[in-house]
Amino acid sequence: MEKLGDEPTHRSINETVLFLQELLKDSDDFIIREFDIHGHYPAVLFYYFSLADKTQINEDVLRPLMRIVETPEEERKTPKQLADMIKRQTLTYSPIKTTSKISELVDGISRGSTVLAIEGLDEVLIMGCRDIGKRAIEQPPTEQVIQGPREGFIEHLDDNLGLIRYRLMTPDLRVKVITLGRVTKTDVAITYLDGIVNPELVQEVEKRLSNIDIDGIMDAGYLEQFIEDNYLSPFPQVQNTEKPDKVVANLLEGRVSILVDGTPFALIVPAVFNQFYQVTEDYTSRFLQGSFIRVVRVIALVFSLIFPSLYVAIISFNPELIPTEFAVAVAGGRAGVPFPSFFEVLIVEISMEVLREATIRLPQQVGGALSIVGVLVIGQAAVAAGFASPITVVVIALTTIGSFATPAYNSAFALRMLRFPLIIMAGMFGLYGVVIGLIVIGNHMLSLKSFGVPYMSPAVPVDMQGFKDLVTRAPIWSMKLRPAMLHSPDPTRVGEKSQPNHEQQSNVLDPMQNTESEEGGNQDGSSSDNDGSGGSGYR
Repeated sequence: MEKLGDEPTHRSINETVLFLQELLKDSDDFIIREFDIHGHYPAVLFYYFSLADKTQINEDVLRPLMRIVETPEEERKTPKQLADMIKRQTLTYSPIKTTSKISELVDGISRGSTVLAIEGLDEVLIMGCRDIGKRAIEQPPTEQVIQGPREGFIEHLDDNLGLIRYRLMTPDLRVKVITLGRVTKTDVAITYLDGIVNPELVQEVEKRLSNIDIDGIMDAGYLEQFIEDNYLSPFPQVQNTEKPDKVVANLLEGRVSILVDGTPFALIVPAVFNQFYQVTEDYTSRFLQGSFIRVVRVIALVFSLIFPSLYVAIISFNPELIPTEFAVAVAGGRAGVPFPSFFEVLIVEISMEVLREATIRLPQQVGGALSIVGVLVIGQAAVAAGFASPITVVVIALTTIGSFATPAYNSAFALRMLRFPLIIMAGMFGLYGVVIGLIVIGNHMLSLKSFGVPYMSPAVPVDMQGFKDLVTRAPIWSMKLRPAMLHSPDPTRVGEKSQPNHEQQSNVLDPMQNTESEEGGNQDGSSSDNDGSGGSGYR
């Protein structure tokens, strides 16, 4: 394609046919369909049988073009006039575009379009008659919801953009499509809300994407590795999601989303740490419920990170911290175990990770059974054989359950990775090692940035407005401003009219008010309308 450059298309369809046959040789699904337009003008169609919509080609393209029209020779149109008539009067299919570059002709065929070449015309018509099988829009398996929208992205970019526009019916939604991948020619869409997003953020996203030079983009994860700020960090600096409502919520805050054709995952930038333990139910449910569940989720997150290392440190170095009765029970459970607690926890933890990976890779029908067998049978067998103590199995099981409470897979995976160096530090230095490890992790997180936004925002630097949506969530009406870290040109998202004003609210169905009004009406000589129907209003 680079060698073709701006080389013009051929005026002769025979030359075009020979050129494409040489370029696309050994492709049995490449179709060359020669015919005469209206019985007088030689033409040819080029398309890939495996990508094209055969019904559209036959009914909407070939049928109207091959209809015989008796026209005297002196009244026949020139190739240019014929092409204009075809676009304006004959073909009902849309979209149709013309090109005079051979590179765009080949690119159109490669993308699944149908190309029409007319004898004597130095341009070709490209019609997007593409038909690729796709799955239905359904709830994404990686992000289950209890209360909220259940639609998820699919692999087709056009459908995914439609799901976003369905929720953002505003002309301010901007979509910029660029092509990445020298071989794959993958469409990548940058979406944002004009007037809400910071223009410099959009420019930075476009700059980082334009600097990508690779032969193929197979998934959004490819782009994530190119545009993240620190590739050595275990923590993700780009959020990915399969839910269009989550993308829309982030666009309304002033972020930018990136969608890739061929993958159901959308990227959201910039991303901060608190985004990875928030879910849709935090906002669709009442703020007390959402806050409680979020606190539980944060506790599970911390629990899954430090519990094994604390267990190793206390058992190995500071057993005096354990109550006496519990210490006797732990010592009795560890009787007969040939390994120190450090190696015991490390072996069981590695075994759990192997079991988790095997469960994911196995077929769904077998994976569920294996997880149950692994937890019940293997754990019980390990305790009975003396490889592990019961308390160690309980600690690792609770740690694993805690890691499942983290909604974002990539963030949970980072915590799973960090558990191992913390266990090693605890086995070497005890509680001092755990504290040192946590300090190193904290300093690393404080040093991270995502597109210039501090990773620990809004906790560090402190943003009091942002604290309303950090560990707990304040009522939606009280979160008046967008996140200050995004520097939105329009910081206000909740108007003053939406603030609750109990003085202006009237309880129209209050029984006490209704009783007083009825008594007043009887005193004036009016009669109450009571026919014994129970007040339901239905006869």
